[in-house]
Amino acid sequence: MPPPVRFGILGVAQVNDRLIPAFGQSERAQLVAIASRARDRAEAAARERGIPKAHGSYEELLADPEVDAVYIPLPNHMHGEWTLKAADAGKHVLCEKPLALTAAQAQHMADHCRAREVRLMDGFMWPHHERTARLRQTLDAGTIGDVVRLTTCFTFPLPLETDNIRLHPEWGGGSLYDVGCYPVYLARWLFRSEPIRVQAVAEFHRAGKSQAPGVDLRMDVLLEFSEGRTALFDCGFTLPYRTQAEIVGTRGSIQIPRMWLPLPEADFFIHHGDDRVERVVVTGCDQIVAMLNEFATAIQERREPRPSSDEGVATMHALETILAAARDHG
Repeated sequence: MPPPVRFGILGVAQVNDRLIPAFGQSERAQLVAIASRARDRAEAAARERGIPKAHGSYEELLADPEVDAVYIPLPNHMHGEWTLKAADAGKHVLCEKPLALTAAQAQHMADHCRAREVRLMDGFMWPHHERTARLRQTLDAGTIGDVVRLTTCFTFPLPLETDNIRLHPEWGGGSLYDVGCYPVYLARWLFRSEPIRVQAVAEFHRAGKSQAPGVDLRMDVLLEFSEGRTALFDCGFTLPYRTQAEIVGTRGSIQIPRMWLPLPEADFFIHHGDDRVERVVVTGCDQIVAMLNEFATAIQERREPRPSSDEGVATMHALETILAAARDHG
């Protein structure tokens, strides 16, 4: 096995609490540095997490010759800028989802990284879980017939009186970009195609006396695909934590609990047409470790990661279309 890919993290965001422990379990990815725009914060994070190096600026980390790749957990509006800068420094980029604020920006990021021969992948974790692979095998085997419908959700309560970055429209806030991107990607993954029509209804949050639409607090979306296939989902910050999914075929259905953040014993339930229910269980898989391993392996093998940055661009196209439909409806 080749030496592990050496990673640095741009920022000390809370999402690192889930990501950093996964580096310790990966054989292919090694965390060697972290950066903050305040050196003391970087040093504190490095001490707490046992990270060898702390950098007092993002530029300083990008100039570090002992860093091969970076993870970008920064707010959505900063993804584009720092992905381009990382690529210019010769660093591969694992970027938090969604990839950008617009599809055009995402396409520019993908093109820029390819031109500089660095890899780019957005940080969706669920595609890398072994349960997802088992789902695809089940679907491709025709176990539930032809798939015609998806219903899913991703909601959680967010206090609206806080200054959370998710509530700032200029920073790419809103529930669609934060958690609605998960059902959108799942629908595209499931049907292996792009939606042909979109309907969306949303509740928007206006900050202060602003007349701008602000961010979407809650959204209900219907995606229509070819051959009469549909995906219905909701996302939001004003409902309880919900993450389940149901896939319906012509001969049965599949129910998936905790679609996005599965338990250590991850499962799904196949409801056969004769009223039998079959439980499929997958254990021993950490989807964050699996994501790091896939990205690092792509770097080592000089190939596109799976999924490639093109998937991130296509998801952004769908997100833009959905958000425009919700605003037009309002």
